[in-house]
Amino acid sequence: MPPVSAARTILRRLHDVMAAKTAAQAKLNQIVRIVAAELGSEVASIYLLRDGVLELFATQGLAQSAVHVTRLSMGQGLVGNIAARREPLSLAEAKAHPDFAYRPETGEDDFHSFCGVPIVRRESAIGVLAVQHRDPRDYAEVEIEALQTVAMVLSELIHGAGLVDDAQAARLRAANSGPMRMNGLKLVDGLARGTAVFHQPRVVVEHTVADDVDAERTRLVEAFRRMRAQIDAMMGQAEFVAGTDHHEILETYKMFAYDEGWARRINEAIETGLTAEAAVERVQSRNRLRMRSIDDPYLKERLTDLDDLANRLLRILSGQLGTAAQLGLSGDAILIARNLGPAELLEYDKRHLKGVVLEEGSLTAHVIIVARAMGVPVLGRVDQLFAQVNEGDELIVDAGNNALLVRPTAATIKSYQAMRALKARQAEQWAKVRDLPAISKDGRQIALYMNAGLVDDAQAIALSGADGIGLFRTEFQFLVSATLPRRERQQSLYRGVLEAAGDKPVVFRTVDIGGDKAVPYLDHDEEDENPAMGWRALRLALGRTGLMKVQARALLEAAAGRTLNVMFPMVSEPWEFAEARALMEEQRERLASLGRPVPAEICYGAMIEVPALIEQLDVLLPMTDFVSIGTNDLTQFLFAADRANPRLADRYDWLSPAILRVIRRVVCAAAEHDVPVTVCGEMGGRPLEALALIALGVERLSITPAGIGPIKAMIRSATLEPLADAMLDWLKTPGVNVREQLSSAAKRQGLLL
Repeated sequence: MPPVSAARTILRRLHDVMAAKTAAQAKLNQIVRIVAAELGSEVASIYLLRDGVLELFATQGLAQSAVHVTRLSMGQGLVGNIAARREPLSLAEAKAHPDFAYRPETGEDDFHSFCGVPIVRRESAIGVLAVQHRDPRDYAEVEIEALQTVAMVLSELIHGAGLVDDAQAARLRAANSGPMRMNGLKLVDGLARGTAVFHQPRVVVEHTVADDVDAERTRLVEAFRRMRAQIDAMMGQAEFVAGTDHHEILETYKMFAYDEGWARRINEAIETGLTAEAAVERVQSRNRLRMRSIDDPYLKERLTDLDDLANRLLRILSGQLGTAAQLGLSGDAILIARNLGPAELLEYDKRHLKGVVLEEGSLTAHVIIVARAMGVPVLGRVDQLFAQVNEGDELIVDAGNNALLVRPTAATIKSYQAMRALKARQAEQWAKVRDLPAISKDGRQIALYMNAGLVDDAQAIALSGADGIGLFRTEFQFLVSATLPRRERQQSLYRGVLEAAGDKPVVFRTVDIGGDKAVPYLDHDEEDENPAMGWRALRLALGRTGLMKVQARALLEAAAGRTLNVMFPMVSEPWEFAEARALMEEQRERLASLGRPVPAEICYGAMIEVPALIEQLDVLLPMTDFVSIGTNDLTQFLFAADRANPRLADRYDWLSPAILRVIRRVVCAAAEHDVPVTVCGEMGGRPLEALALIALGVERLSITPAGIGPIKAMIRSATLEPLADAMLDWLKTPGVNVREQLSSAAKRQGLLL
C-alpha cells in the first residue's frame, strides 16, 4: 500500500475524474483503472445497488462482458456479505470463504486474494468497491483504509450522478407504515409512550476531496476548540459539579475531547486529501468497526464516547443544527439513537424525555448509569431500528418485556393506557404501605432493603420505604473514572451515601471490577474466555492490595463514629474472606494509631455466589457477622448458564428445585451459627420468587427501590407458615413443578402478585 503521499495522489486523480464533464459510466471506468494502478491490484471492481440487487457496474481486470450482467443479492457472495454487514472483508484465499459465490462470466478463476469495502450513503450500503490479486496475500490495515477513503469519494460521485436513487430508501421507509413489535434488551426497566425523535439529524458529508489541505486543518482546529468549549461549559453547570456521579462520567468524556492521538488521526486523514468532515467520518468509521470487533466493555464504552464526540465535531464543521436536545423537545418523546454518550443524555429536558431506544447499547455503558438515575427506561440492541422506525412515529417502550411497539394500533394503545392506570393504582396501594412494616398476616416480619450504586440512588430510601441499603455497589465510581479514584473521592462518595441513609444501615460491597467490568488503569487478561469467572472482584482486590487498602481507608474514614457494614464479593474460599477482613482490620488499627477517628463498629459479610463456598459454610460462617446470597451469579454458576444469553432463558429458572435447595441449605447453616442471611439478587425483586425465598426461611431481601412496594404489599397479604411447610414437601418430592405449585397456592390465598 502506498504511503500518505500516494494516497493523496489517488484522491487528486479522483478529484479530476469527478470534475470532468463525462458520463457517470465513463467516470466509474476511470476510477477502477486508477484504483488498480495505484494499489497494484490485478482487479478493481465497483458494484452498485440497483432495485435491491448489487450489479457489477465497472471493472478493471474482470471480463468486461460481465459488466451490468453479474448481479448478487444482498448477503449473497462476498460482495453481498460486505453490503449486508456494512463492514470490510479481506481474504488471502477468497474461495475458502463459506460465502464465496462463483460467477463464471467474470473470469475470476485466476485470482485468489480479495478485499472489499462497502460504499455507504446515509448509513445505508449503496454498493461495494473490491480489489483482487492473483497471488494469495494478506491485506494491511492501511490498504483497507485507502479503499474506504476511495469508497467515501465514490459515494459522493454516485449520489451526484443519480446512479443510486436515495428515494429507494425512502420507498422502503414508506413501506414501514404498519404496526410492528421489535425486540431488544432491557437496559433500564420501565414503560413509556411517546413520539419517535431521532437524537441527531445525520450529518451527510457532501464534499470529500479537499481543495486546500491547510484550510481544512485550520477548520479542524477551530472545530476542536468549539467542541471542547461546549464540554467545559457543560461541566460548569450546577448539576455536574465536582463530587457528583455525573461529574465523574463527564471527566472521562472530557479526557477524550482533549485526546491528541484522536486529533492526530483526523489530521492524518486530512493529509491524504480529505476535507475535515470526511476525515472525521473516516476515523469515526474506523472506530465503529473496532467497536463491533471487541468484547472488552470498557473499550466499547470509550469508543462510544469517541463516536459521540465525532458527531459533535461533524455538526460544528458542517454548520448543521445540533441534537434534538439542543433543538428542544416539544412533547412526550422517545429518543432514538444508534448509541448515546452520557453527556448527550444529560442535555435533554427530563420533563419531556420519556424513554430511550438504542440500536446498540450495553448494560455497562455510562449512559445507562445516568438513565437509571434519571428514571428513564432504556431498551437496547434493537436491530434494524433506523430502518424500521420513522421520525414522528408513535412508540411504546416496554423495557420490562424487552419490546418496542412501533406505530401501535388503537387496541394496543388502549392496553398501554390500561397498564399505566393499573400501575398508577398499584403505586397508590404501595404508597399506603410504604411506611408500614413488611409483616405477614401470621406475624412474620421481613426486612426489605434496597440495592444502590450512586449517591442519587440513596435518596430513594425514604421514597421507597426501604429499611436501608442492603447492597451498595462501590464499583460504579471505578467504572466511570479514567484513572483509579483517589481515596478522598471515594471517601466523599461513601460519606454522602451514609448521610443520605440517615440512621438506616448501609452495606458497602467492596469493588467488583475486572472480568467483564474491565478498567483501563488495571491490567486484565486479554485471553480470559469466561470473564464472569475470571480475575475479578475479591480475587483481583487481594492481588492488588494497594487498591483494596485505599478503598478500606476511604470506607473507614467515611464511617468514622458510625457502624460500618462491609461485604466482600465473590468469595470462593474462607481464607479469602479472612485475608480481606485482616486487611481491613490492619487499616483500622493504623488509623487509630495515628489518632484518626474510626468506625464505632465494623460488621463483616461475605457474598455467597460461588457454589464451592457452600461446601465450606462450617468454616466460613463463624468468621462472619452476616452473609448475602447473590442469586444472579450463584444461579448462572450453578446451572453453567449465562444469564445474558436469551437462548438459555429456560435453563435459568430461579424456582428450580436445584437453586431452591441450595438456598435452603445456606439459610439452615446460617441459622445454626446465628448469622443473618440477605438475598440481594434480582430473584428477590420478583413477587413469586420472593415468596419462595421467604418460604425457605429468608428474612432479609435487598432489591431495587421500585420492587420494595410490590414485595411489601405481597408480604402483608400473605399467610406464610403453610407456604413454608408446602415448600419443604415440594423440595422433597421428585418431579414437582415448584413454580406451578407456588402460583396455585398464592392464588388460593389471593396474594397481591
